[in-house]
Amino acid sequence: MAKRGNNEGSIFKKANGKWRAQASLQGKRLSFTGASRAVCVEWLRKTQTQIDEGMTISARNLALAEYLREWLSRKQSTLRPRTVIQYQRLITLYVNPTLGRTVLKDLTLRTIEQLYARLREDGVGPSNIRYAHRVLHSALEDATARGVVSRNAARGAILPRWVPRKPQILNEQQAGNFLVAVSNSRYFALFHLALSTGMRFSELRGLHWSDIDWTKGTITVKRQIQEVPGQGSVVSEPKTTSGVRTVLLGEACLEALRAHKVKQEADRASAVALWREQGLIFTTGIGTPFVPLVVRRDFADGLAAANLPRIRFHDLRHTGSSLLLDHGVSLLVVSKRLGHANPSTTLSIYAHTTMDMQSQAASAMDEILAPHAVSIPALHPVAPDTESD
Repeated sequence: MAKRGNNEGSIFKKANGKWRAQASLQGKRLSFTGASRAVCVEWLRKTQTQIDEGMTISARNLALAEYLREWLSRKQSTLRPRTVIQYQRLITLYVNPTLGRTVLKDLTLRTIEQLYARLREDGVGPSNIRYAHRVLHSALEDATARGVVSRNAARGAILPRWVPRKPQILNEQQAGNFLVAVSNSRYFALFHLALSTGMRFSELRGLHWSDIDWTKGTITVKRQIQEVPGQGSVVSEPKTTSGVRTVLLGEACLEALRAHKVKQEADRASAVALWREQGLIFTTGIGTPFVPLVVRRDFADGLAAANLPRIRFHDLRHTGSSLLLDHGVSLLVVSKRLGHANPSTTLSIYAHTTMDMQSQAASAMDEILAPHAVSIPALHPVAPDTESD
């Protein structure tokens, strides 16, 4: 016999002893069969909550893979092309194979944590799992805001511990040896600029000659060029708003850029009709954006020639910044040169360097406050004050 409440649907016992719950959504009946009345009550409660929060028939049957496709399509206009590719890769490799067919409303915290555990067992690194979680969490947050689901099932998920990769940094002597080793490279000025300013690889690709103020000795970062699969070289704004910045250059760096400009003029004259003028500082022999693989190969060759350990190109950014901090340049100045939004970001990356500086400060303070033997003159007794009436 059906038991109904105000807008609560119905629950009744079937002839076979099982229980049946029903609810109405957009004129259609939703049904659920359970082993006990309590199970049906719980289903009805959750379903009614979802209906009250705006769930529709189409949303009720929407699979996660389909929703992620729709979400990424909407999100695409707000993301950099390379970021869209990364999101798509994470969804395709890590989320869809296990949870793609799961109906959105059936996702639970447990199923999502099981996904992460399975990825870990399959050898996926903690950083990739955490990145995939950020994407999934963001998509489900969007679904919650739109009323597609009543809660974000990824919220509160336990994630594998991630230890950031420690940057490999060249010391002052090694950095100098590297520049000597690449002095004849087509991209010597690029390597010098990377060490001097800490610019990112994509920022160096996007530099124009018009970004240099030869009178003030500055260069301004306004754009970046990244390689996007299927699209080639794509121009975009720097990674963050604070990434747009003007950096003061030393005379040695300016001289390297002047020499590079002369060589580029020679390339232009040789290429004649093949030259494609784009105003870029660092180019191929016909004026187009340099090929990342070629520069990275020159970089690796330079390290080998200088008998230095293999490091990433990005480690030149870390090297230059660490050398500045080691030489007493303030954290705030280094942070601005790097384009970090907040000095705390710089501090977290270069904690090892600032700790060395603290060690120097602690030693200096020990010296300042160290007790010194001194001769203290004897004090003559002072006669007590007397008052006369």
